[in-house]
Amino acid sequence: MQVEVRAVETFADLLFAADSDTAQGSFHNKLCEAACTLAEMDRAVVFLYDSARRRVRVAGSHNIDIESFRDLRIDVDSAPMALRALSEDRVLEATEGFAALLPPEYERFLGETRLVCTPVSAAGRWPGVILSDRALDRPLTDGERHLLWSLGKIAALAASARVSTRAQERARQLQERIDLAREIHDGVIQRLFGVSMALSGEELPAEARKRCAEEIQEALTDLRRAVQRPLGIETRETRTTLLDEVRLVAAERKDLAVTLDLAPGATVPAHLEPLAQSIFTEAVRNALKHADPRRLVVRIERNGAFVMEVVNDGVPETPGNGTGMGLRLAAVEALQHGGVVEFGRAEPGQWRVRLLVPVDGDGS
Repeated sequence: MQVEVRAVETFADLLFAADSDTAQGSFHNKLCEAACTLAEMDRAVVFLYDSARRRVRVAGSHNIDIESFRDLRIDVDSAPMALRALSEDRVLEATEGFAALLPPEYERFLGETRLVCTPVSAAGRWPGVILSDRALDRPLTDGERHLLWSLGKIAALAASARVSTRAQERARQLQERIDLAREIHDGVIQRLFGVSMALSGEELPAEARKRCAEEIQEALTDLRRAVQRPLGIETRETRTTLLDEVRLVAAERKDLAVTLDLAPGATVPAHLEPLAQSIFTEAVRNALKHADPRRLVVRIERNGAFVMEVVNDGVPETPGNGTGMGLRLAAVEALQHGGVVEFGRAEPGQWRVRLLVPVDGDGS
């Protein structure tokens, strides 16, 4: 009875945390701690699929350093135990043959004596798994197995809620940008169009020239007011760096030669890390979707401004839709930092994405 009460209290705390503004890392750390406490596991790690970066990442852990997993990758193809747990929607445990159940590099982190894999799934979606282990060679009881299965459902609920929230935020952000475009069109463009019509005449009286000047000034005022308005939510903080993201892409894409060209002394300003990572991710996604790249070069410079260039080859000669909505939204996002994003064909067969943001001498 005491265990049941403790389980109910733990579930209530987790559900409250999932529905609050608790940071994702903090919530998933609590989830792993609950798995260890309720099911007498020694260590636990939760892996979730990151749809934005299109890879599985470590979301939280307990009694094990999460940094140990930063450069390691896991997916259902390389982890048969995870695939089986998700497809059967049940908690699995193993006491041997860990190398056949998980990628080899995970043996030094998980699998002391008893390895347990809990599915994080709901409504046909497979957000991830919780891997846990313990040195005690005792099988899970039916109660412990049900508790772990329930924790997986809570994690899936939290993941679904966050996906829904992000979708709503993006919809609101897109609507704000549509409103901005309409405002500029109805105000600034219409004013400038009227000025251009007036200036097209052969002779323009002094009074008309004065009126044109006033209209141009009004148009510029409207434009400044429009672009200074918040354009939506800013890119979320990340727990990684741009350089790490470049290295991860190089490690994951064996068919793509990734080169990092880092100018001497060049660093990524901390406040620009989320923006730079977002644009880098979009550049890679755009290259893989619209080209057949074999090489990808990332250049980073600092000379009164932070400059990042991502250049890929494999661009078809026939003109087409070489960019997606992601890069267009990234360009608007850069405006919030006073920067610009340029993208287009570079040399024949190449596509370039360039981010430029002015920075102060102290790097801020």
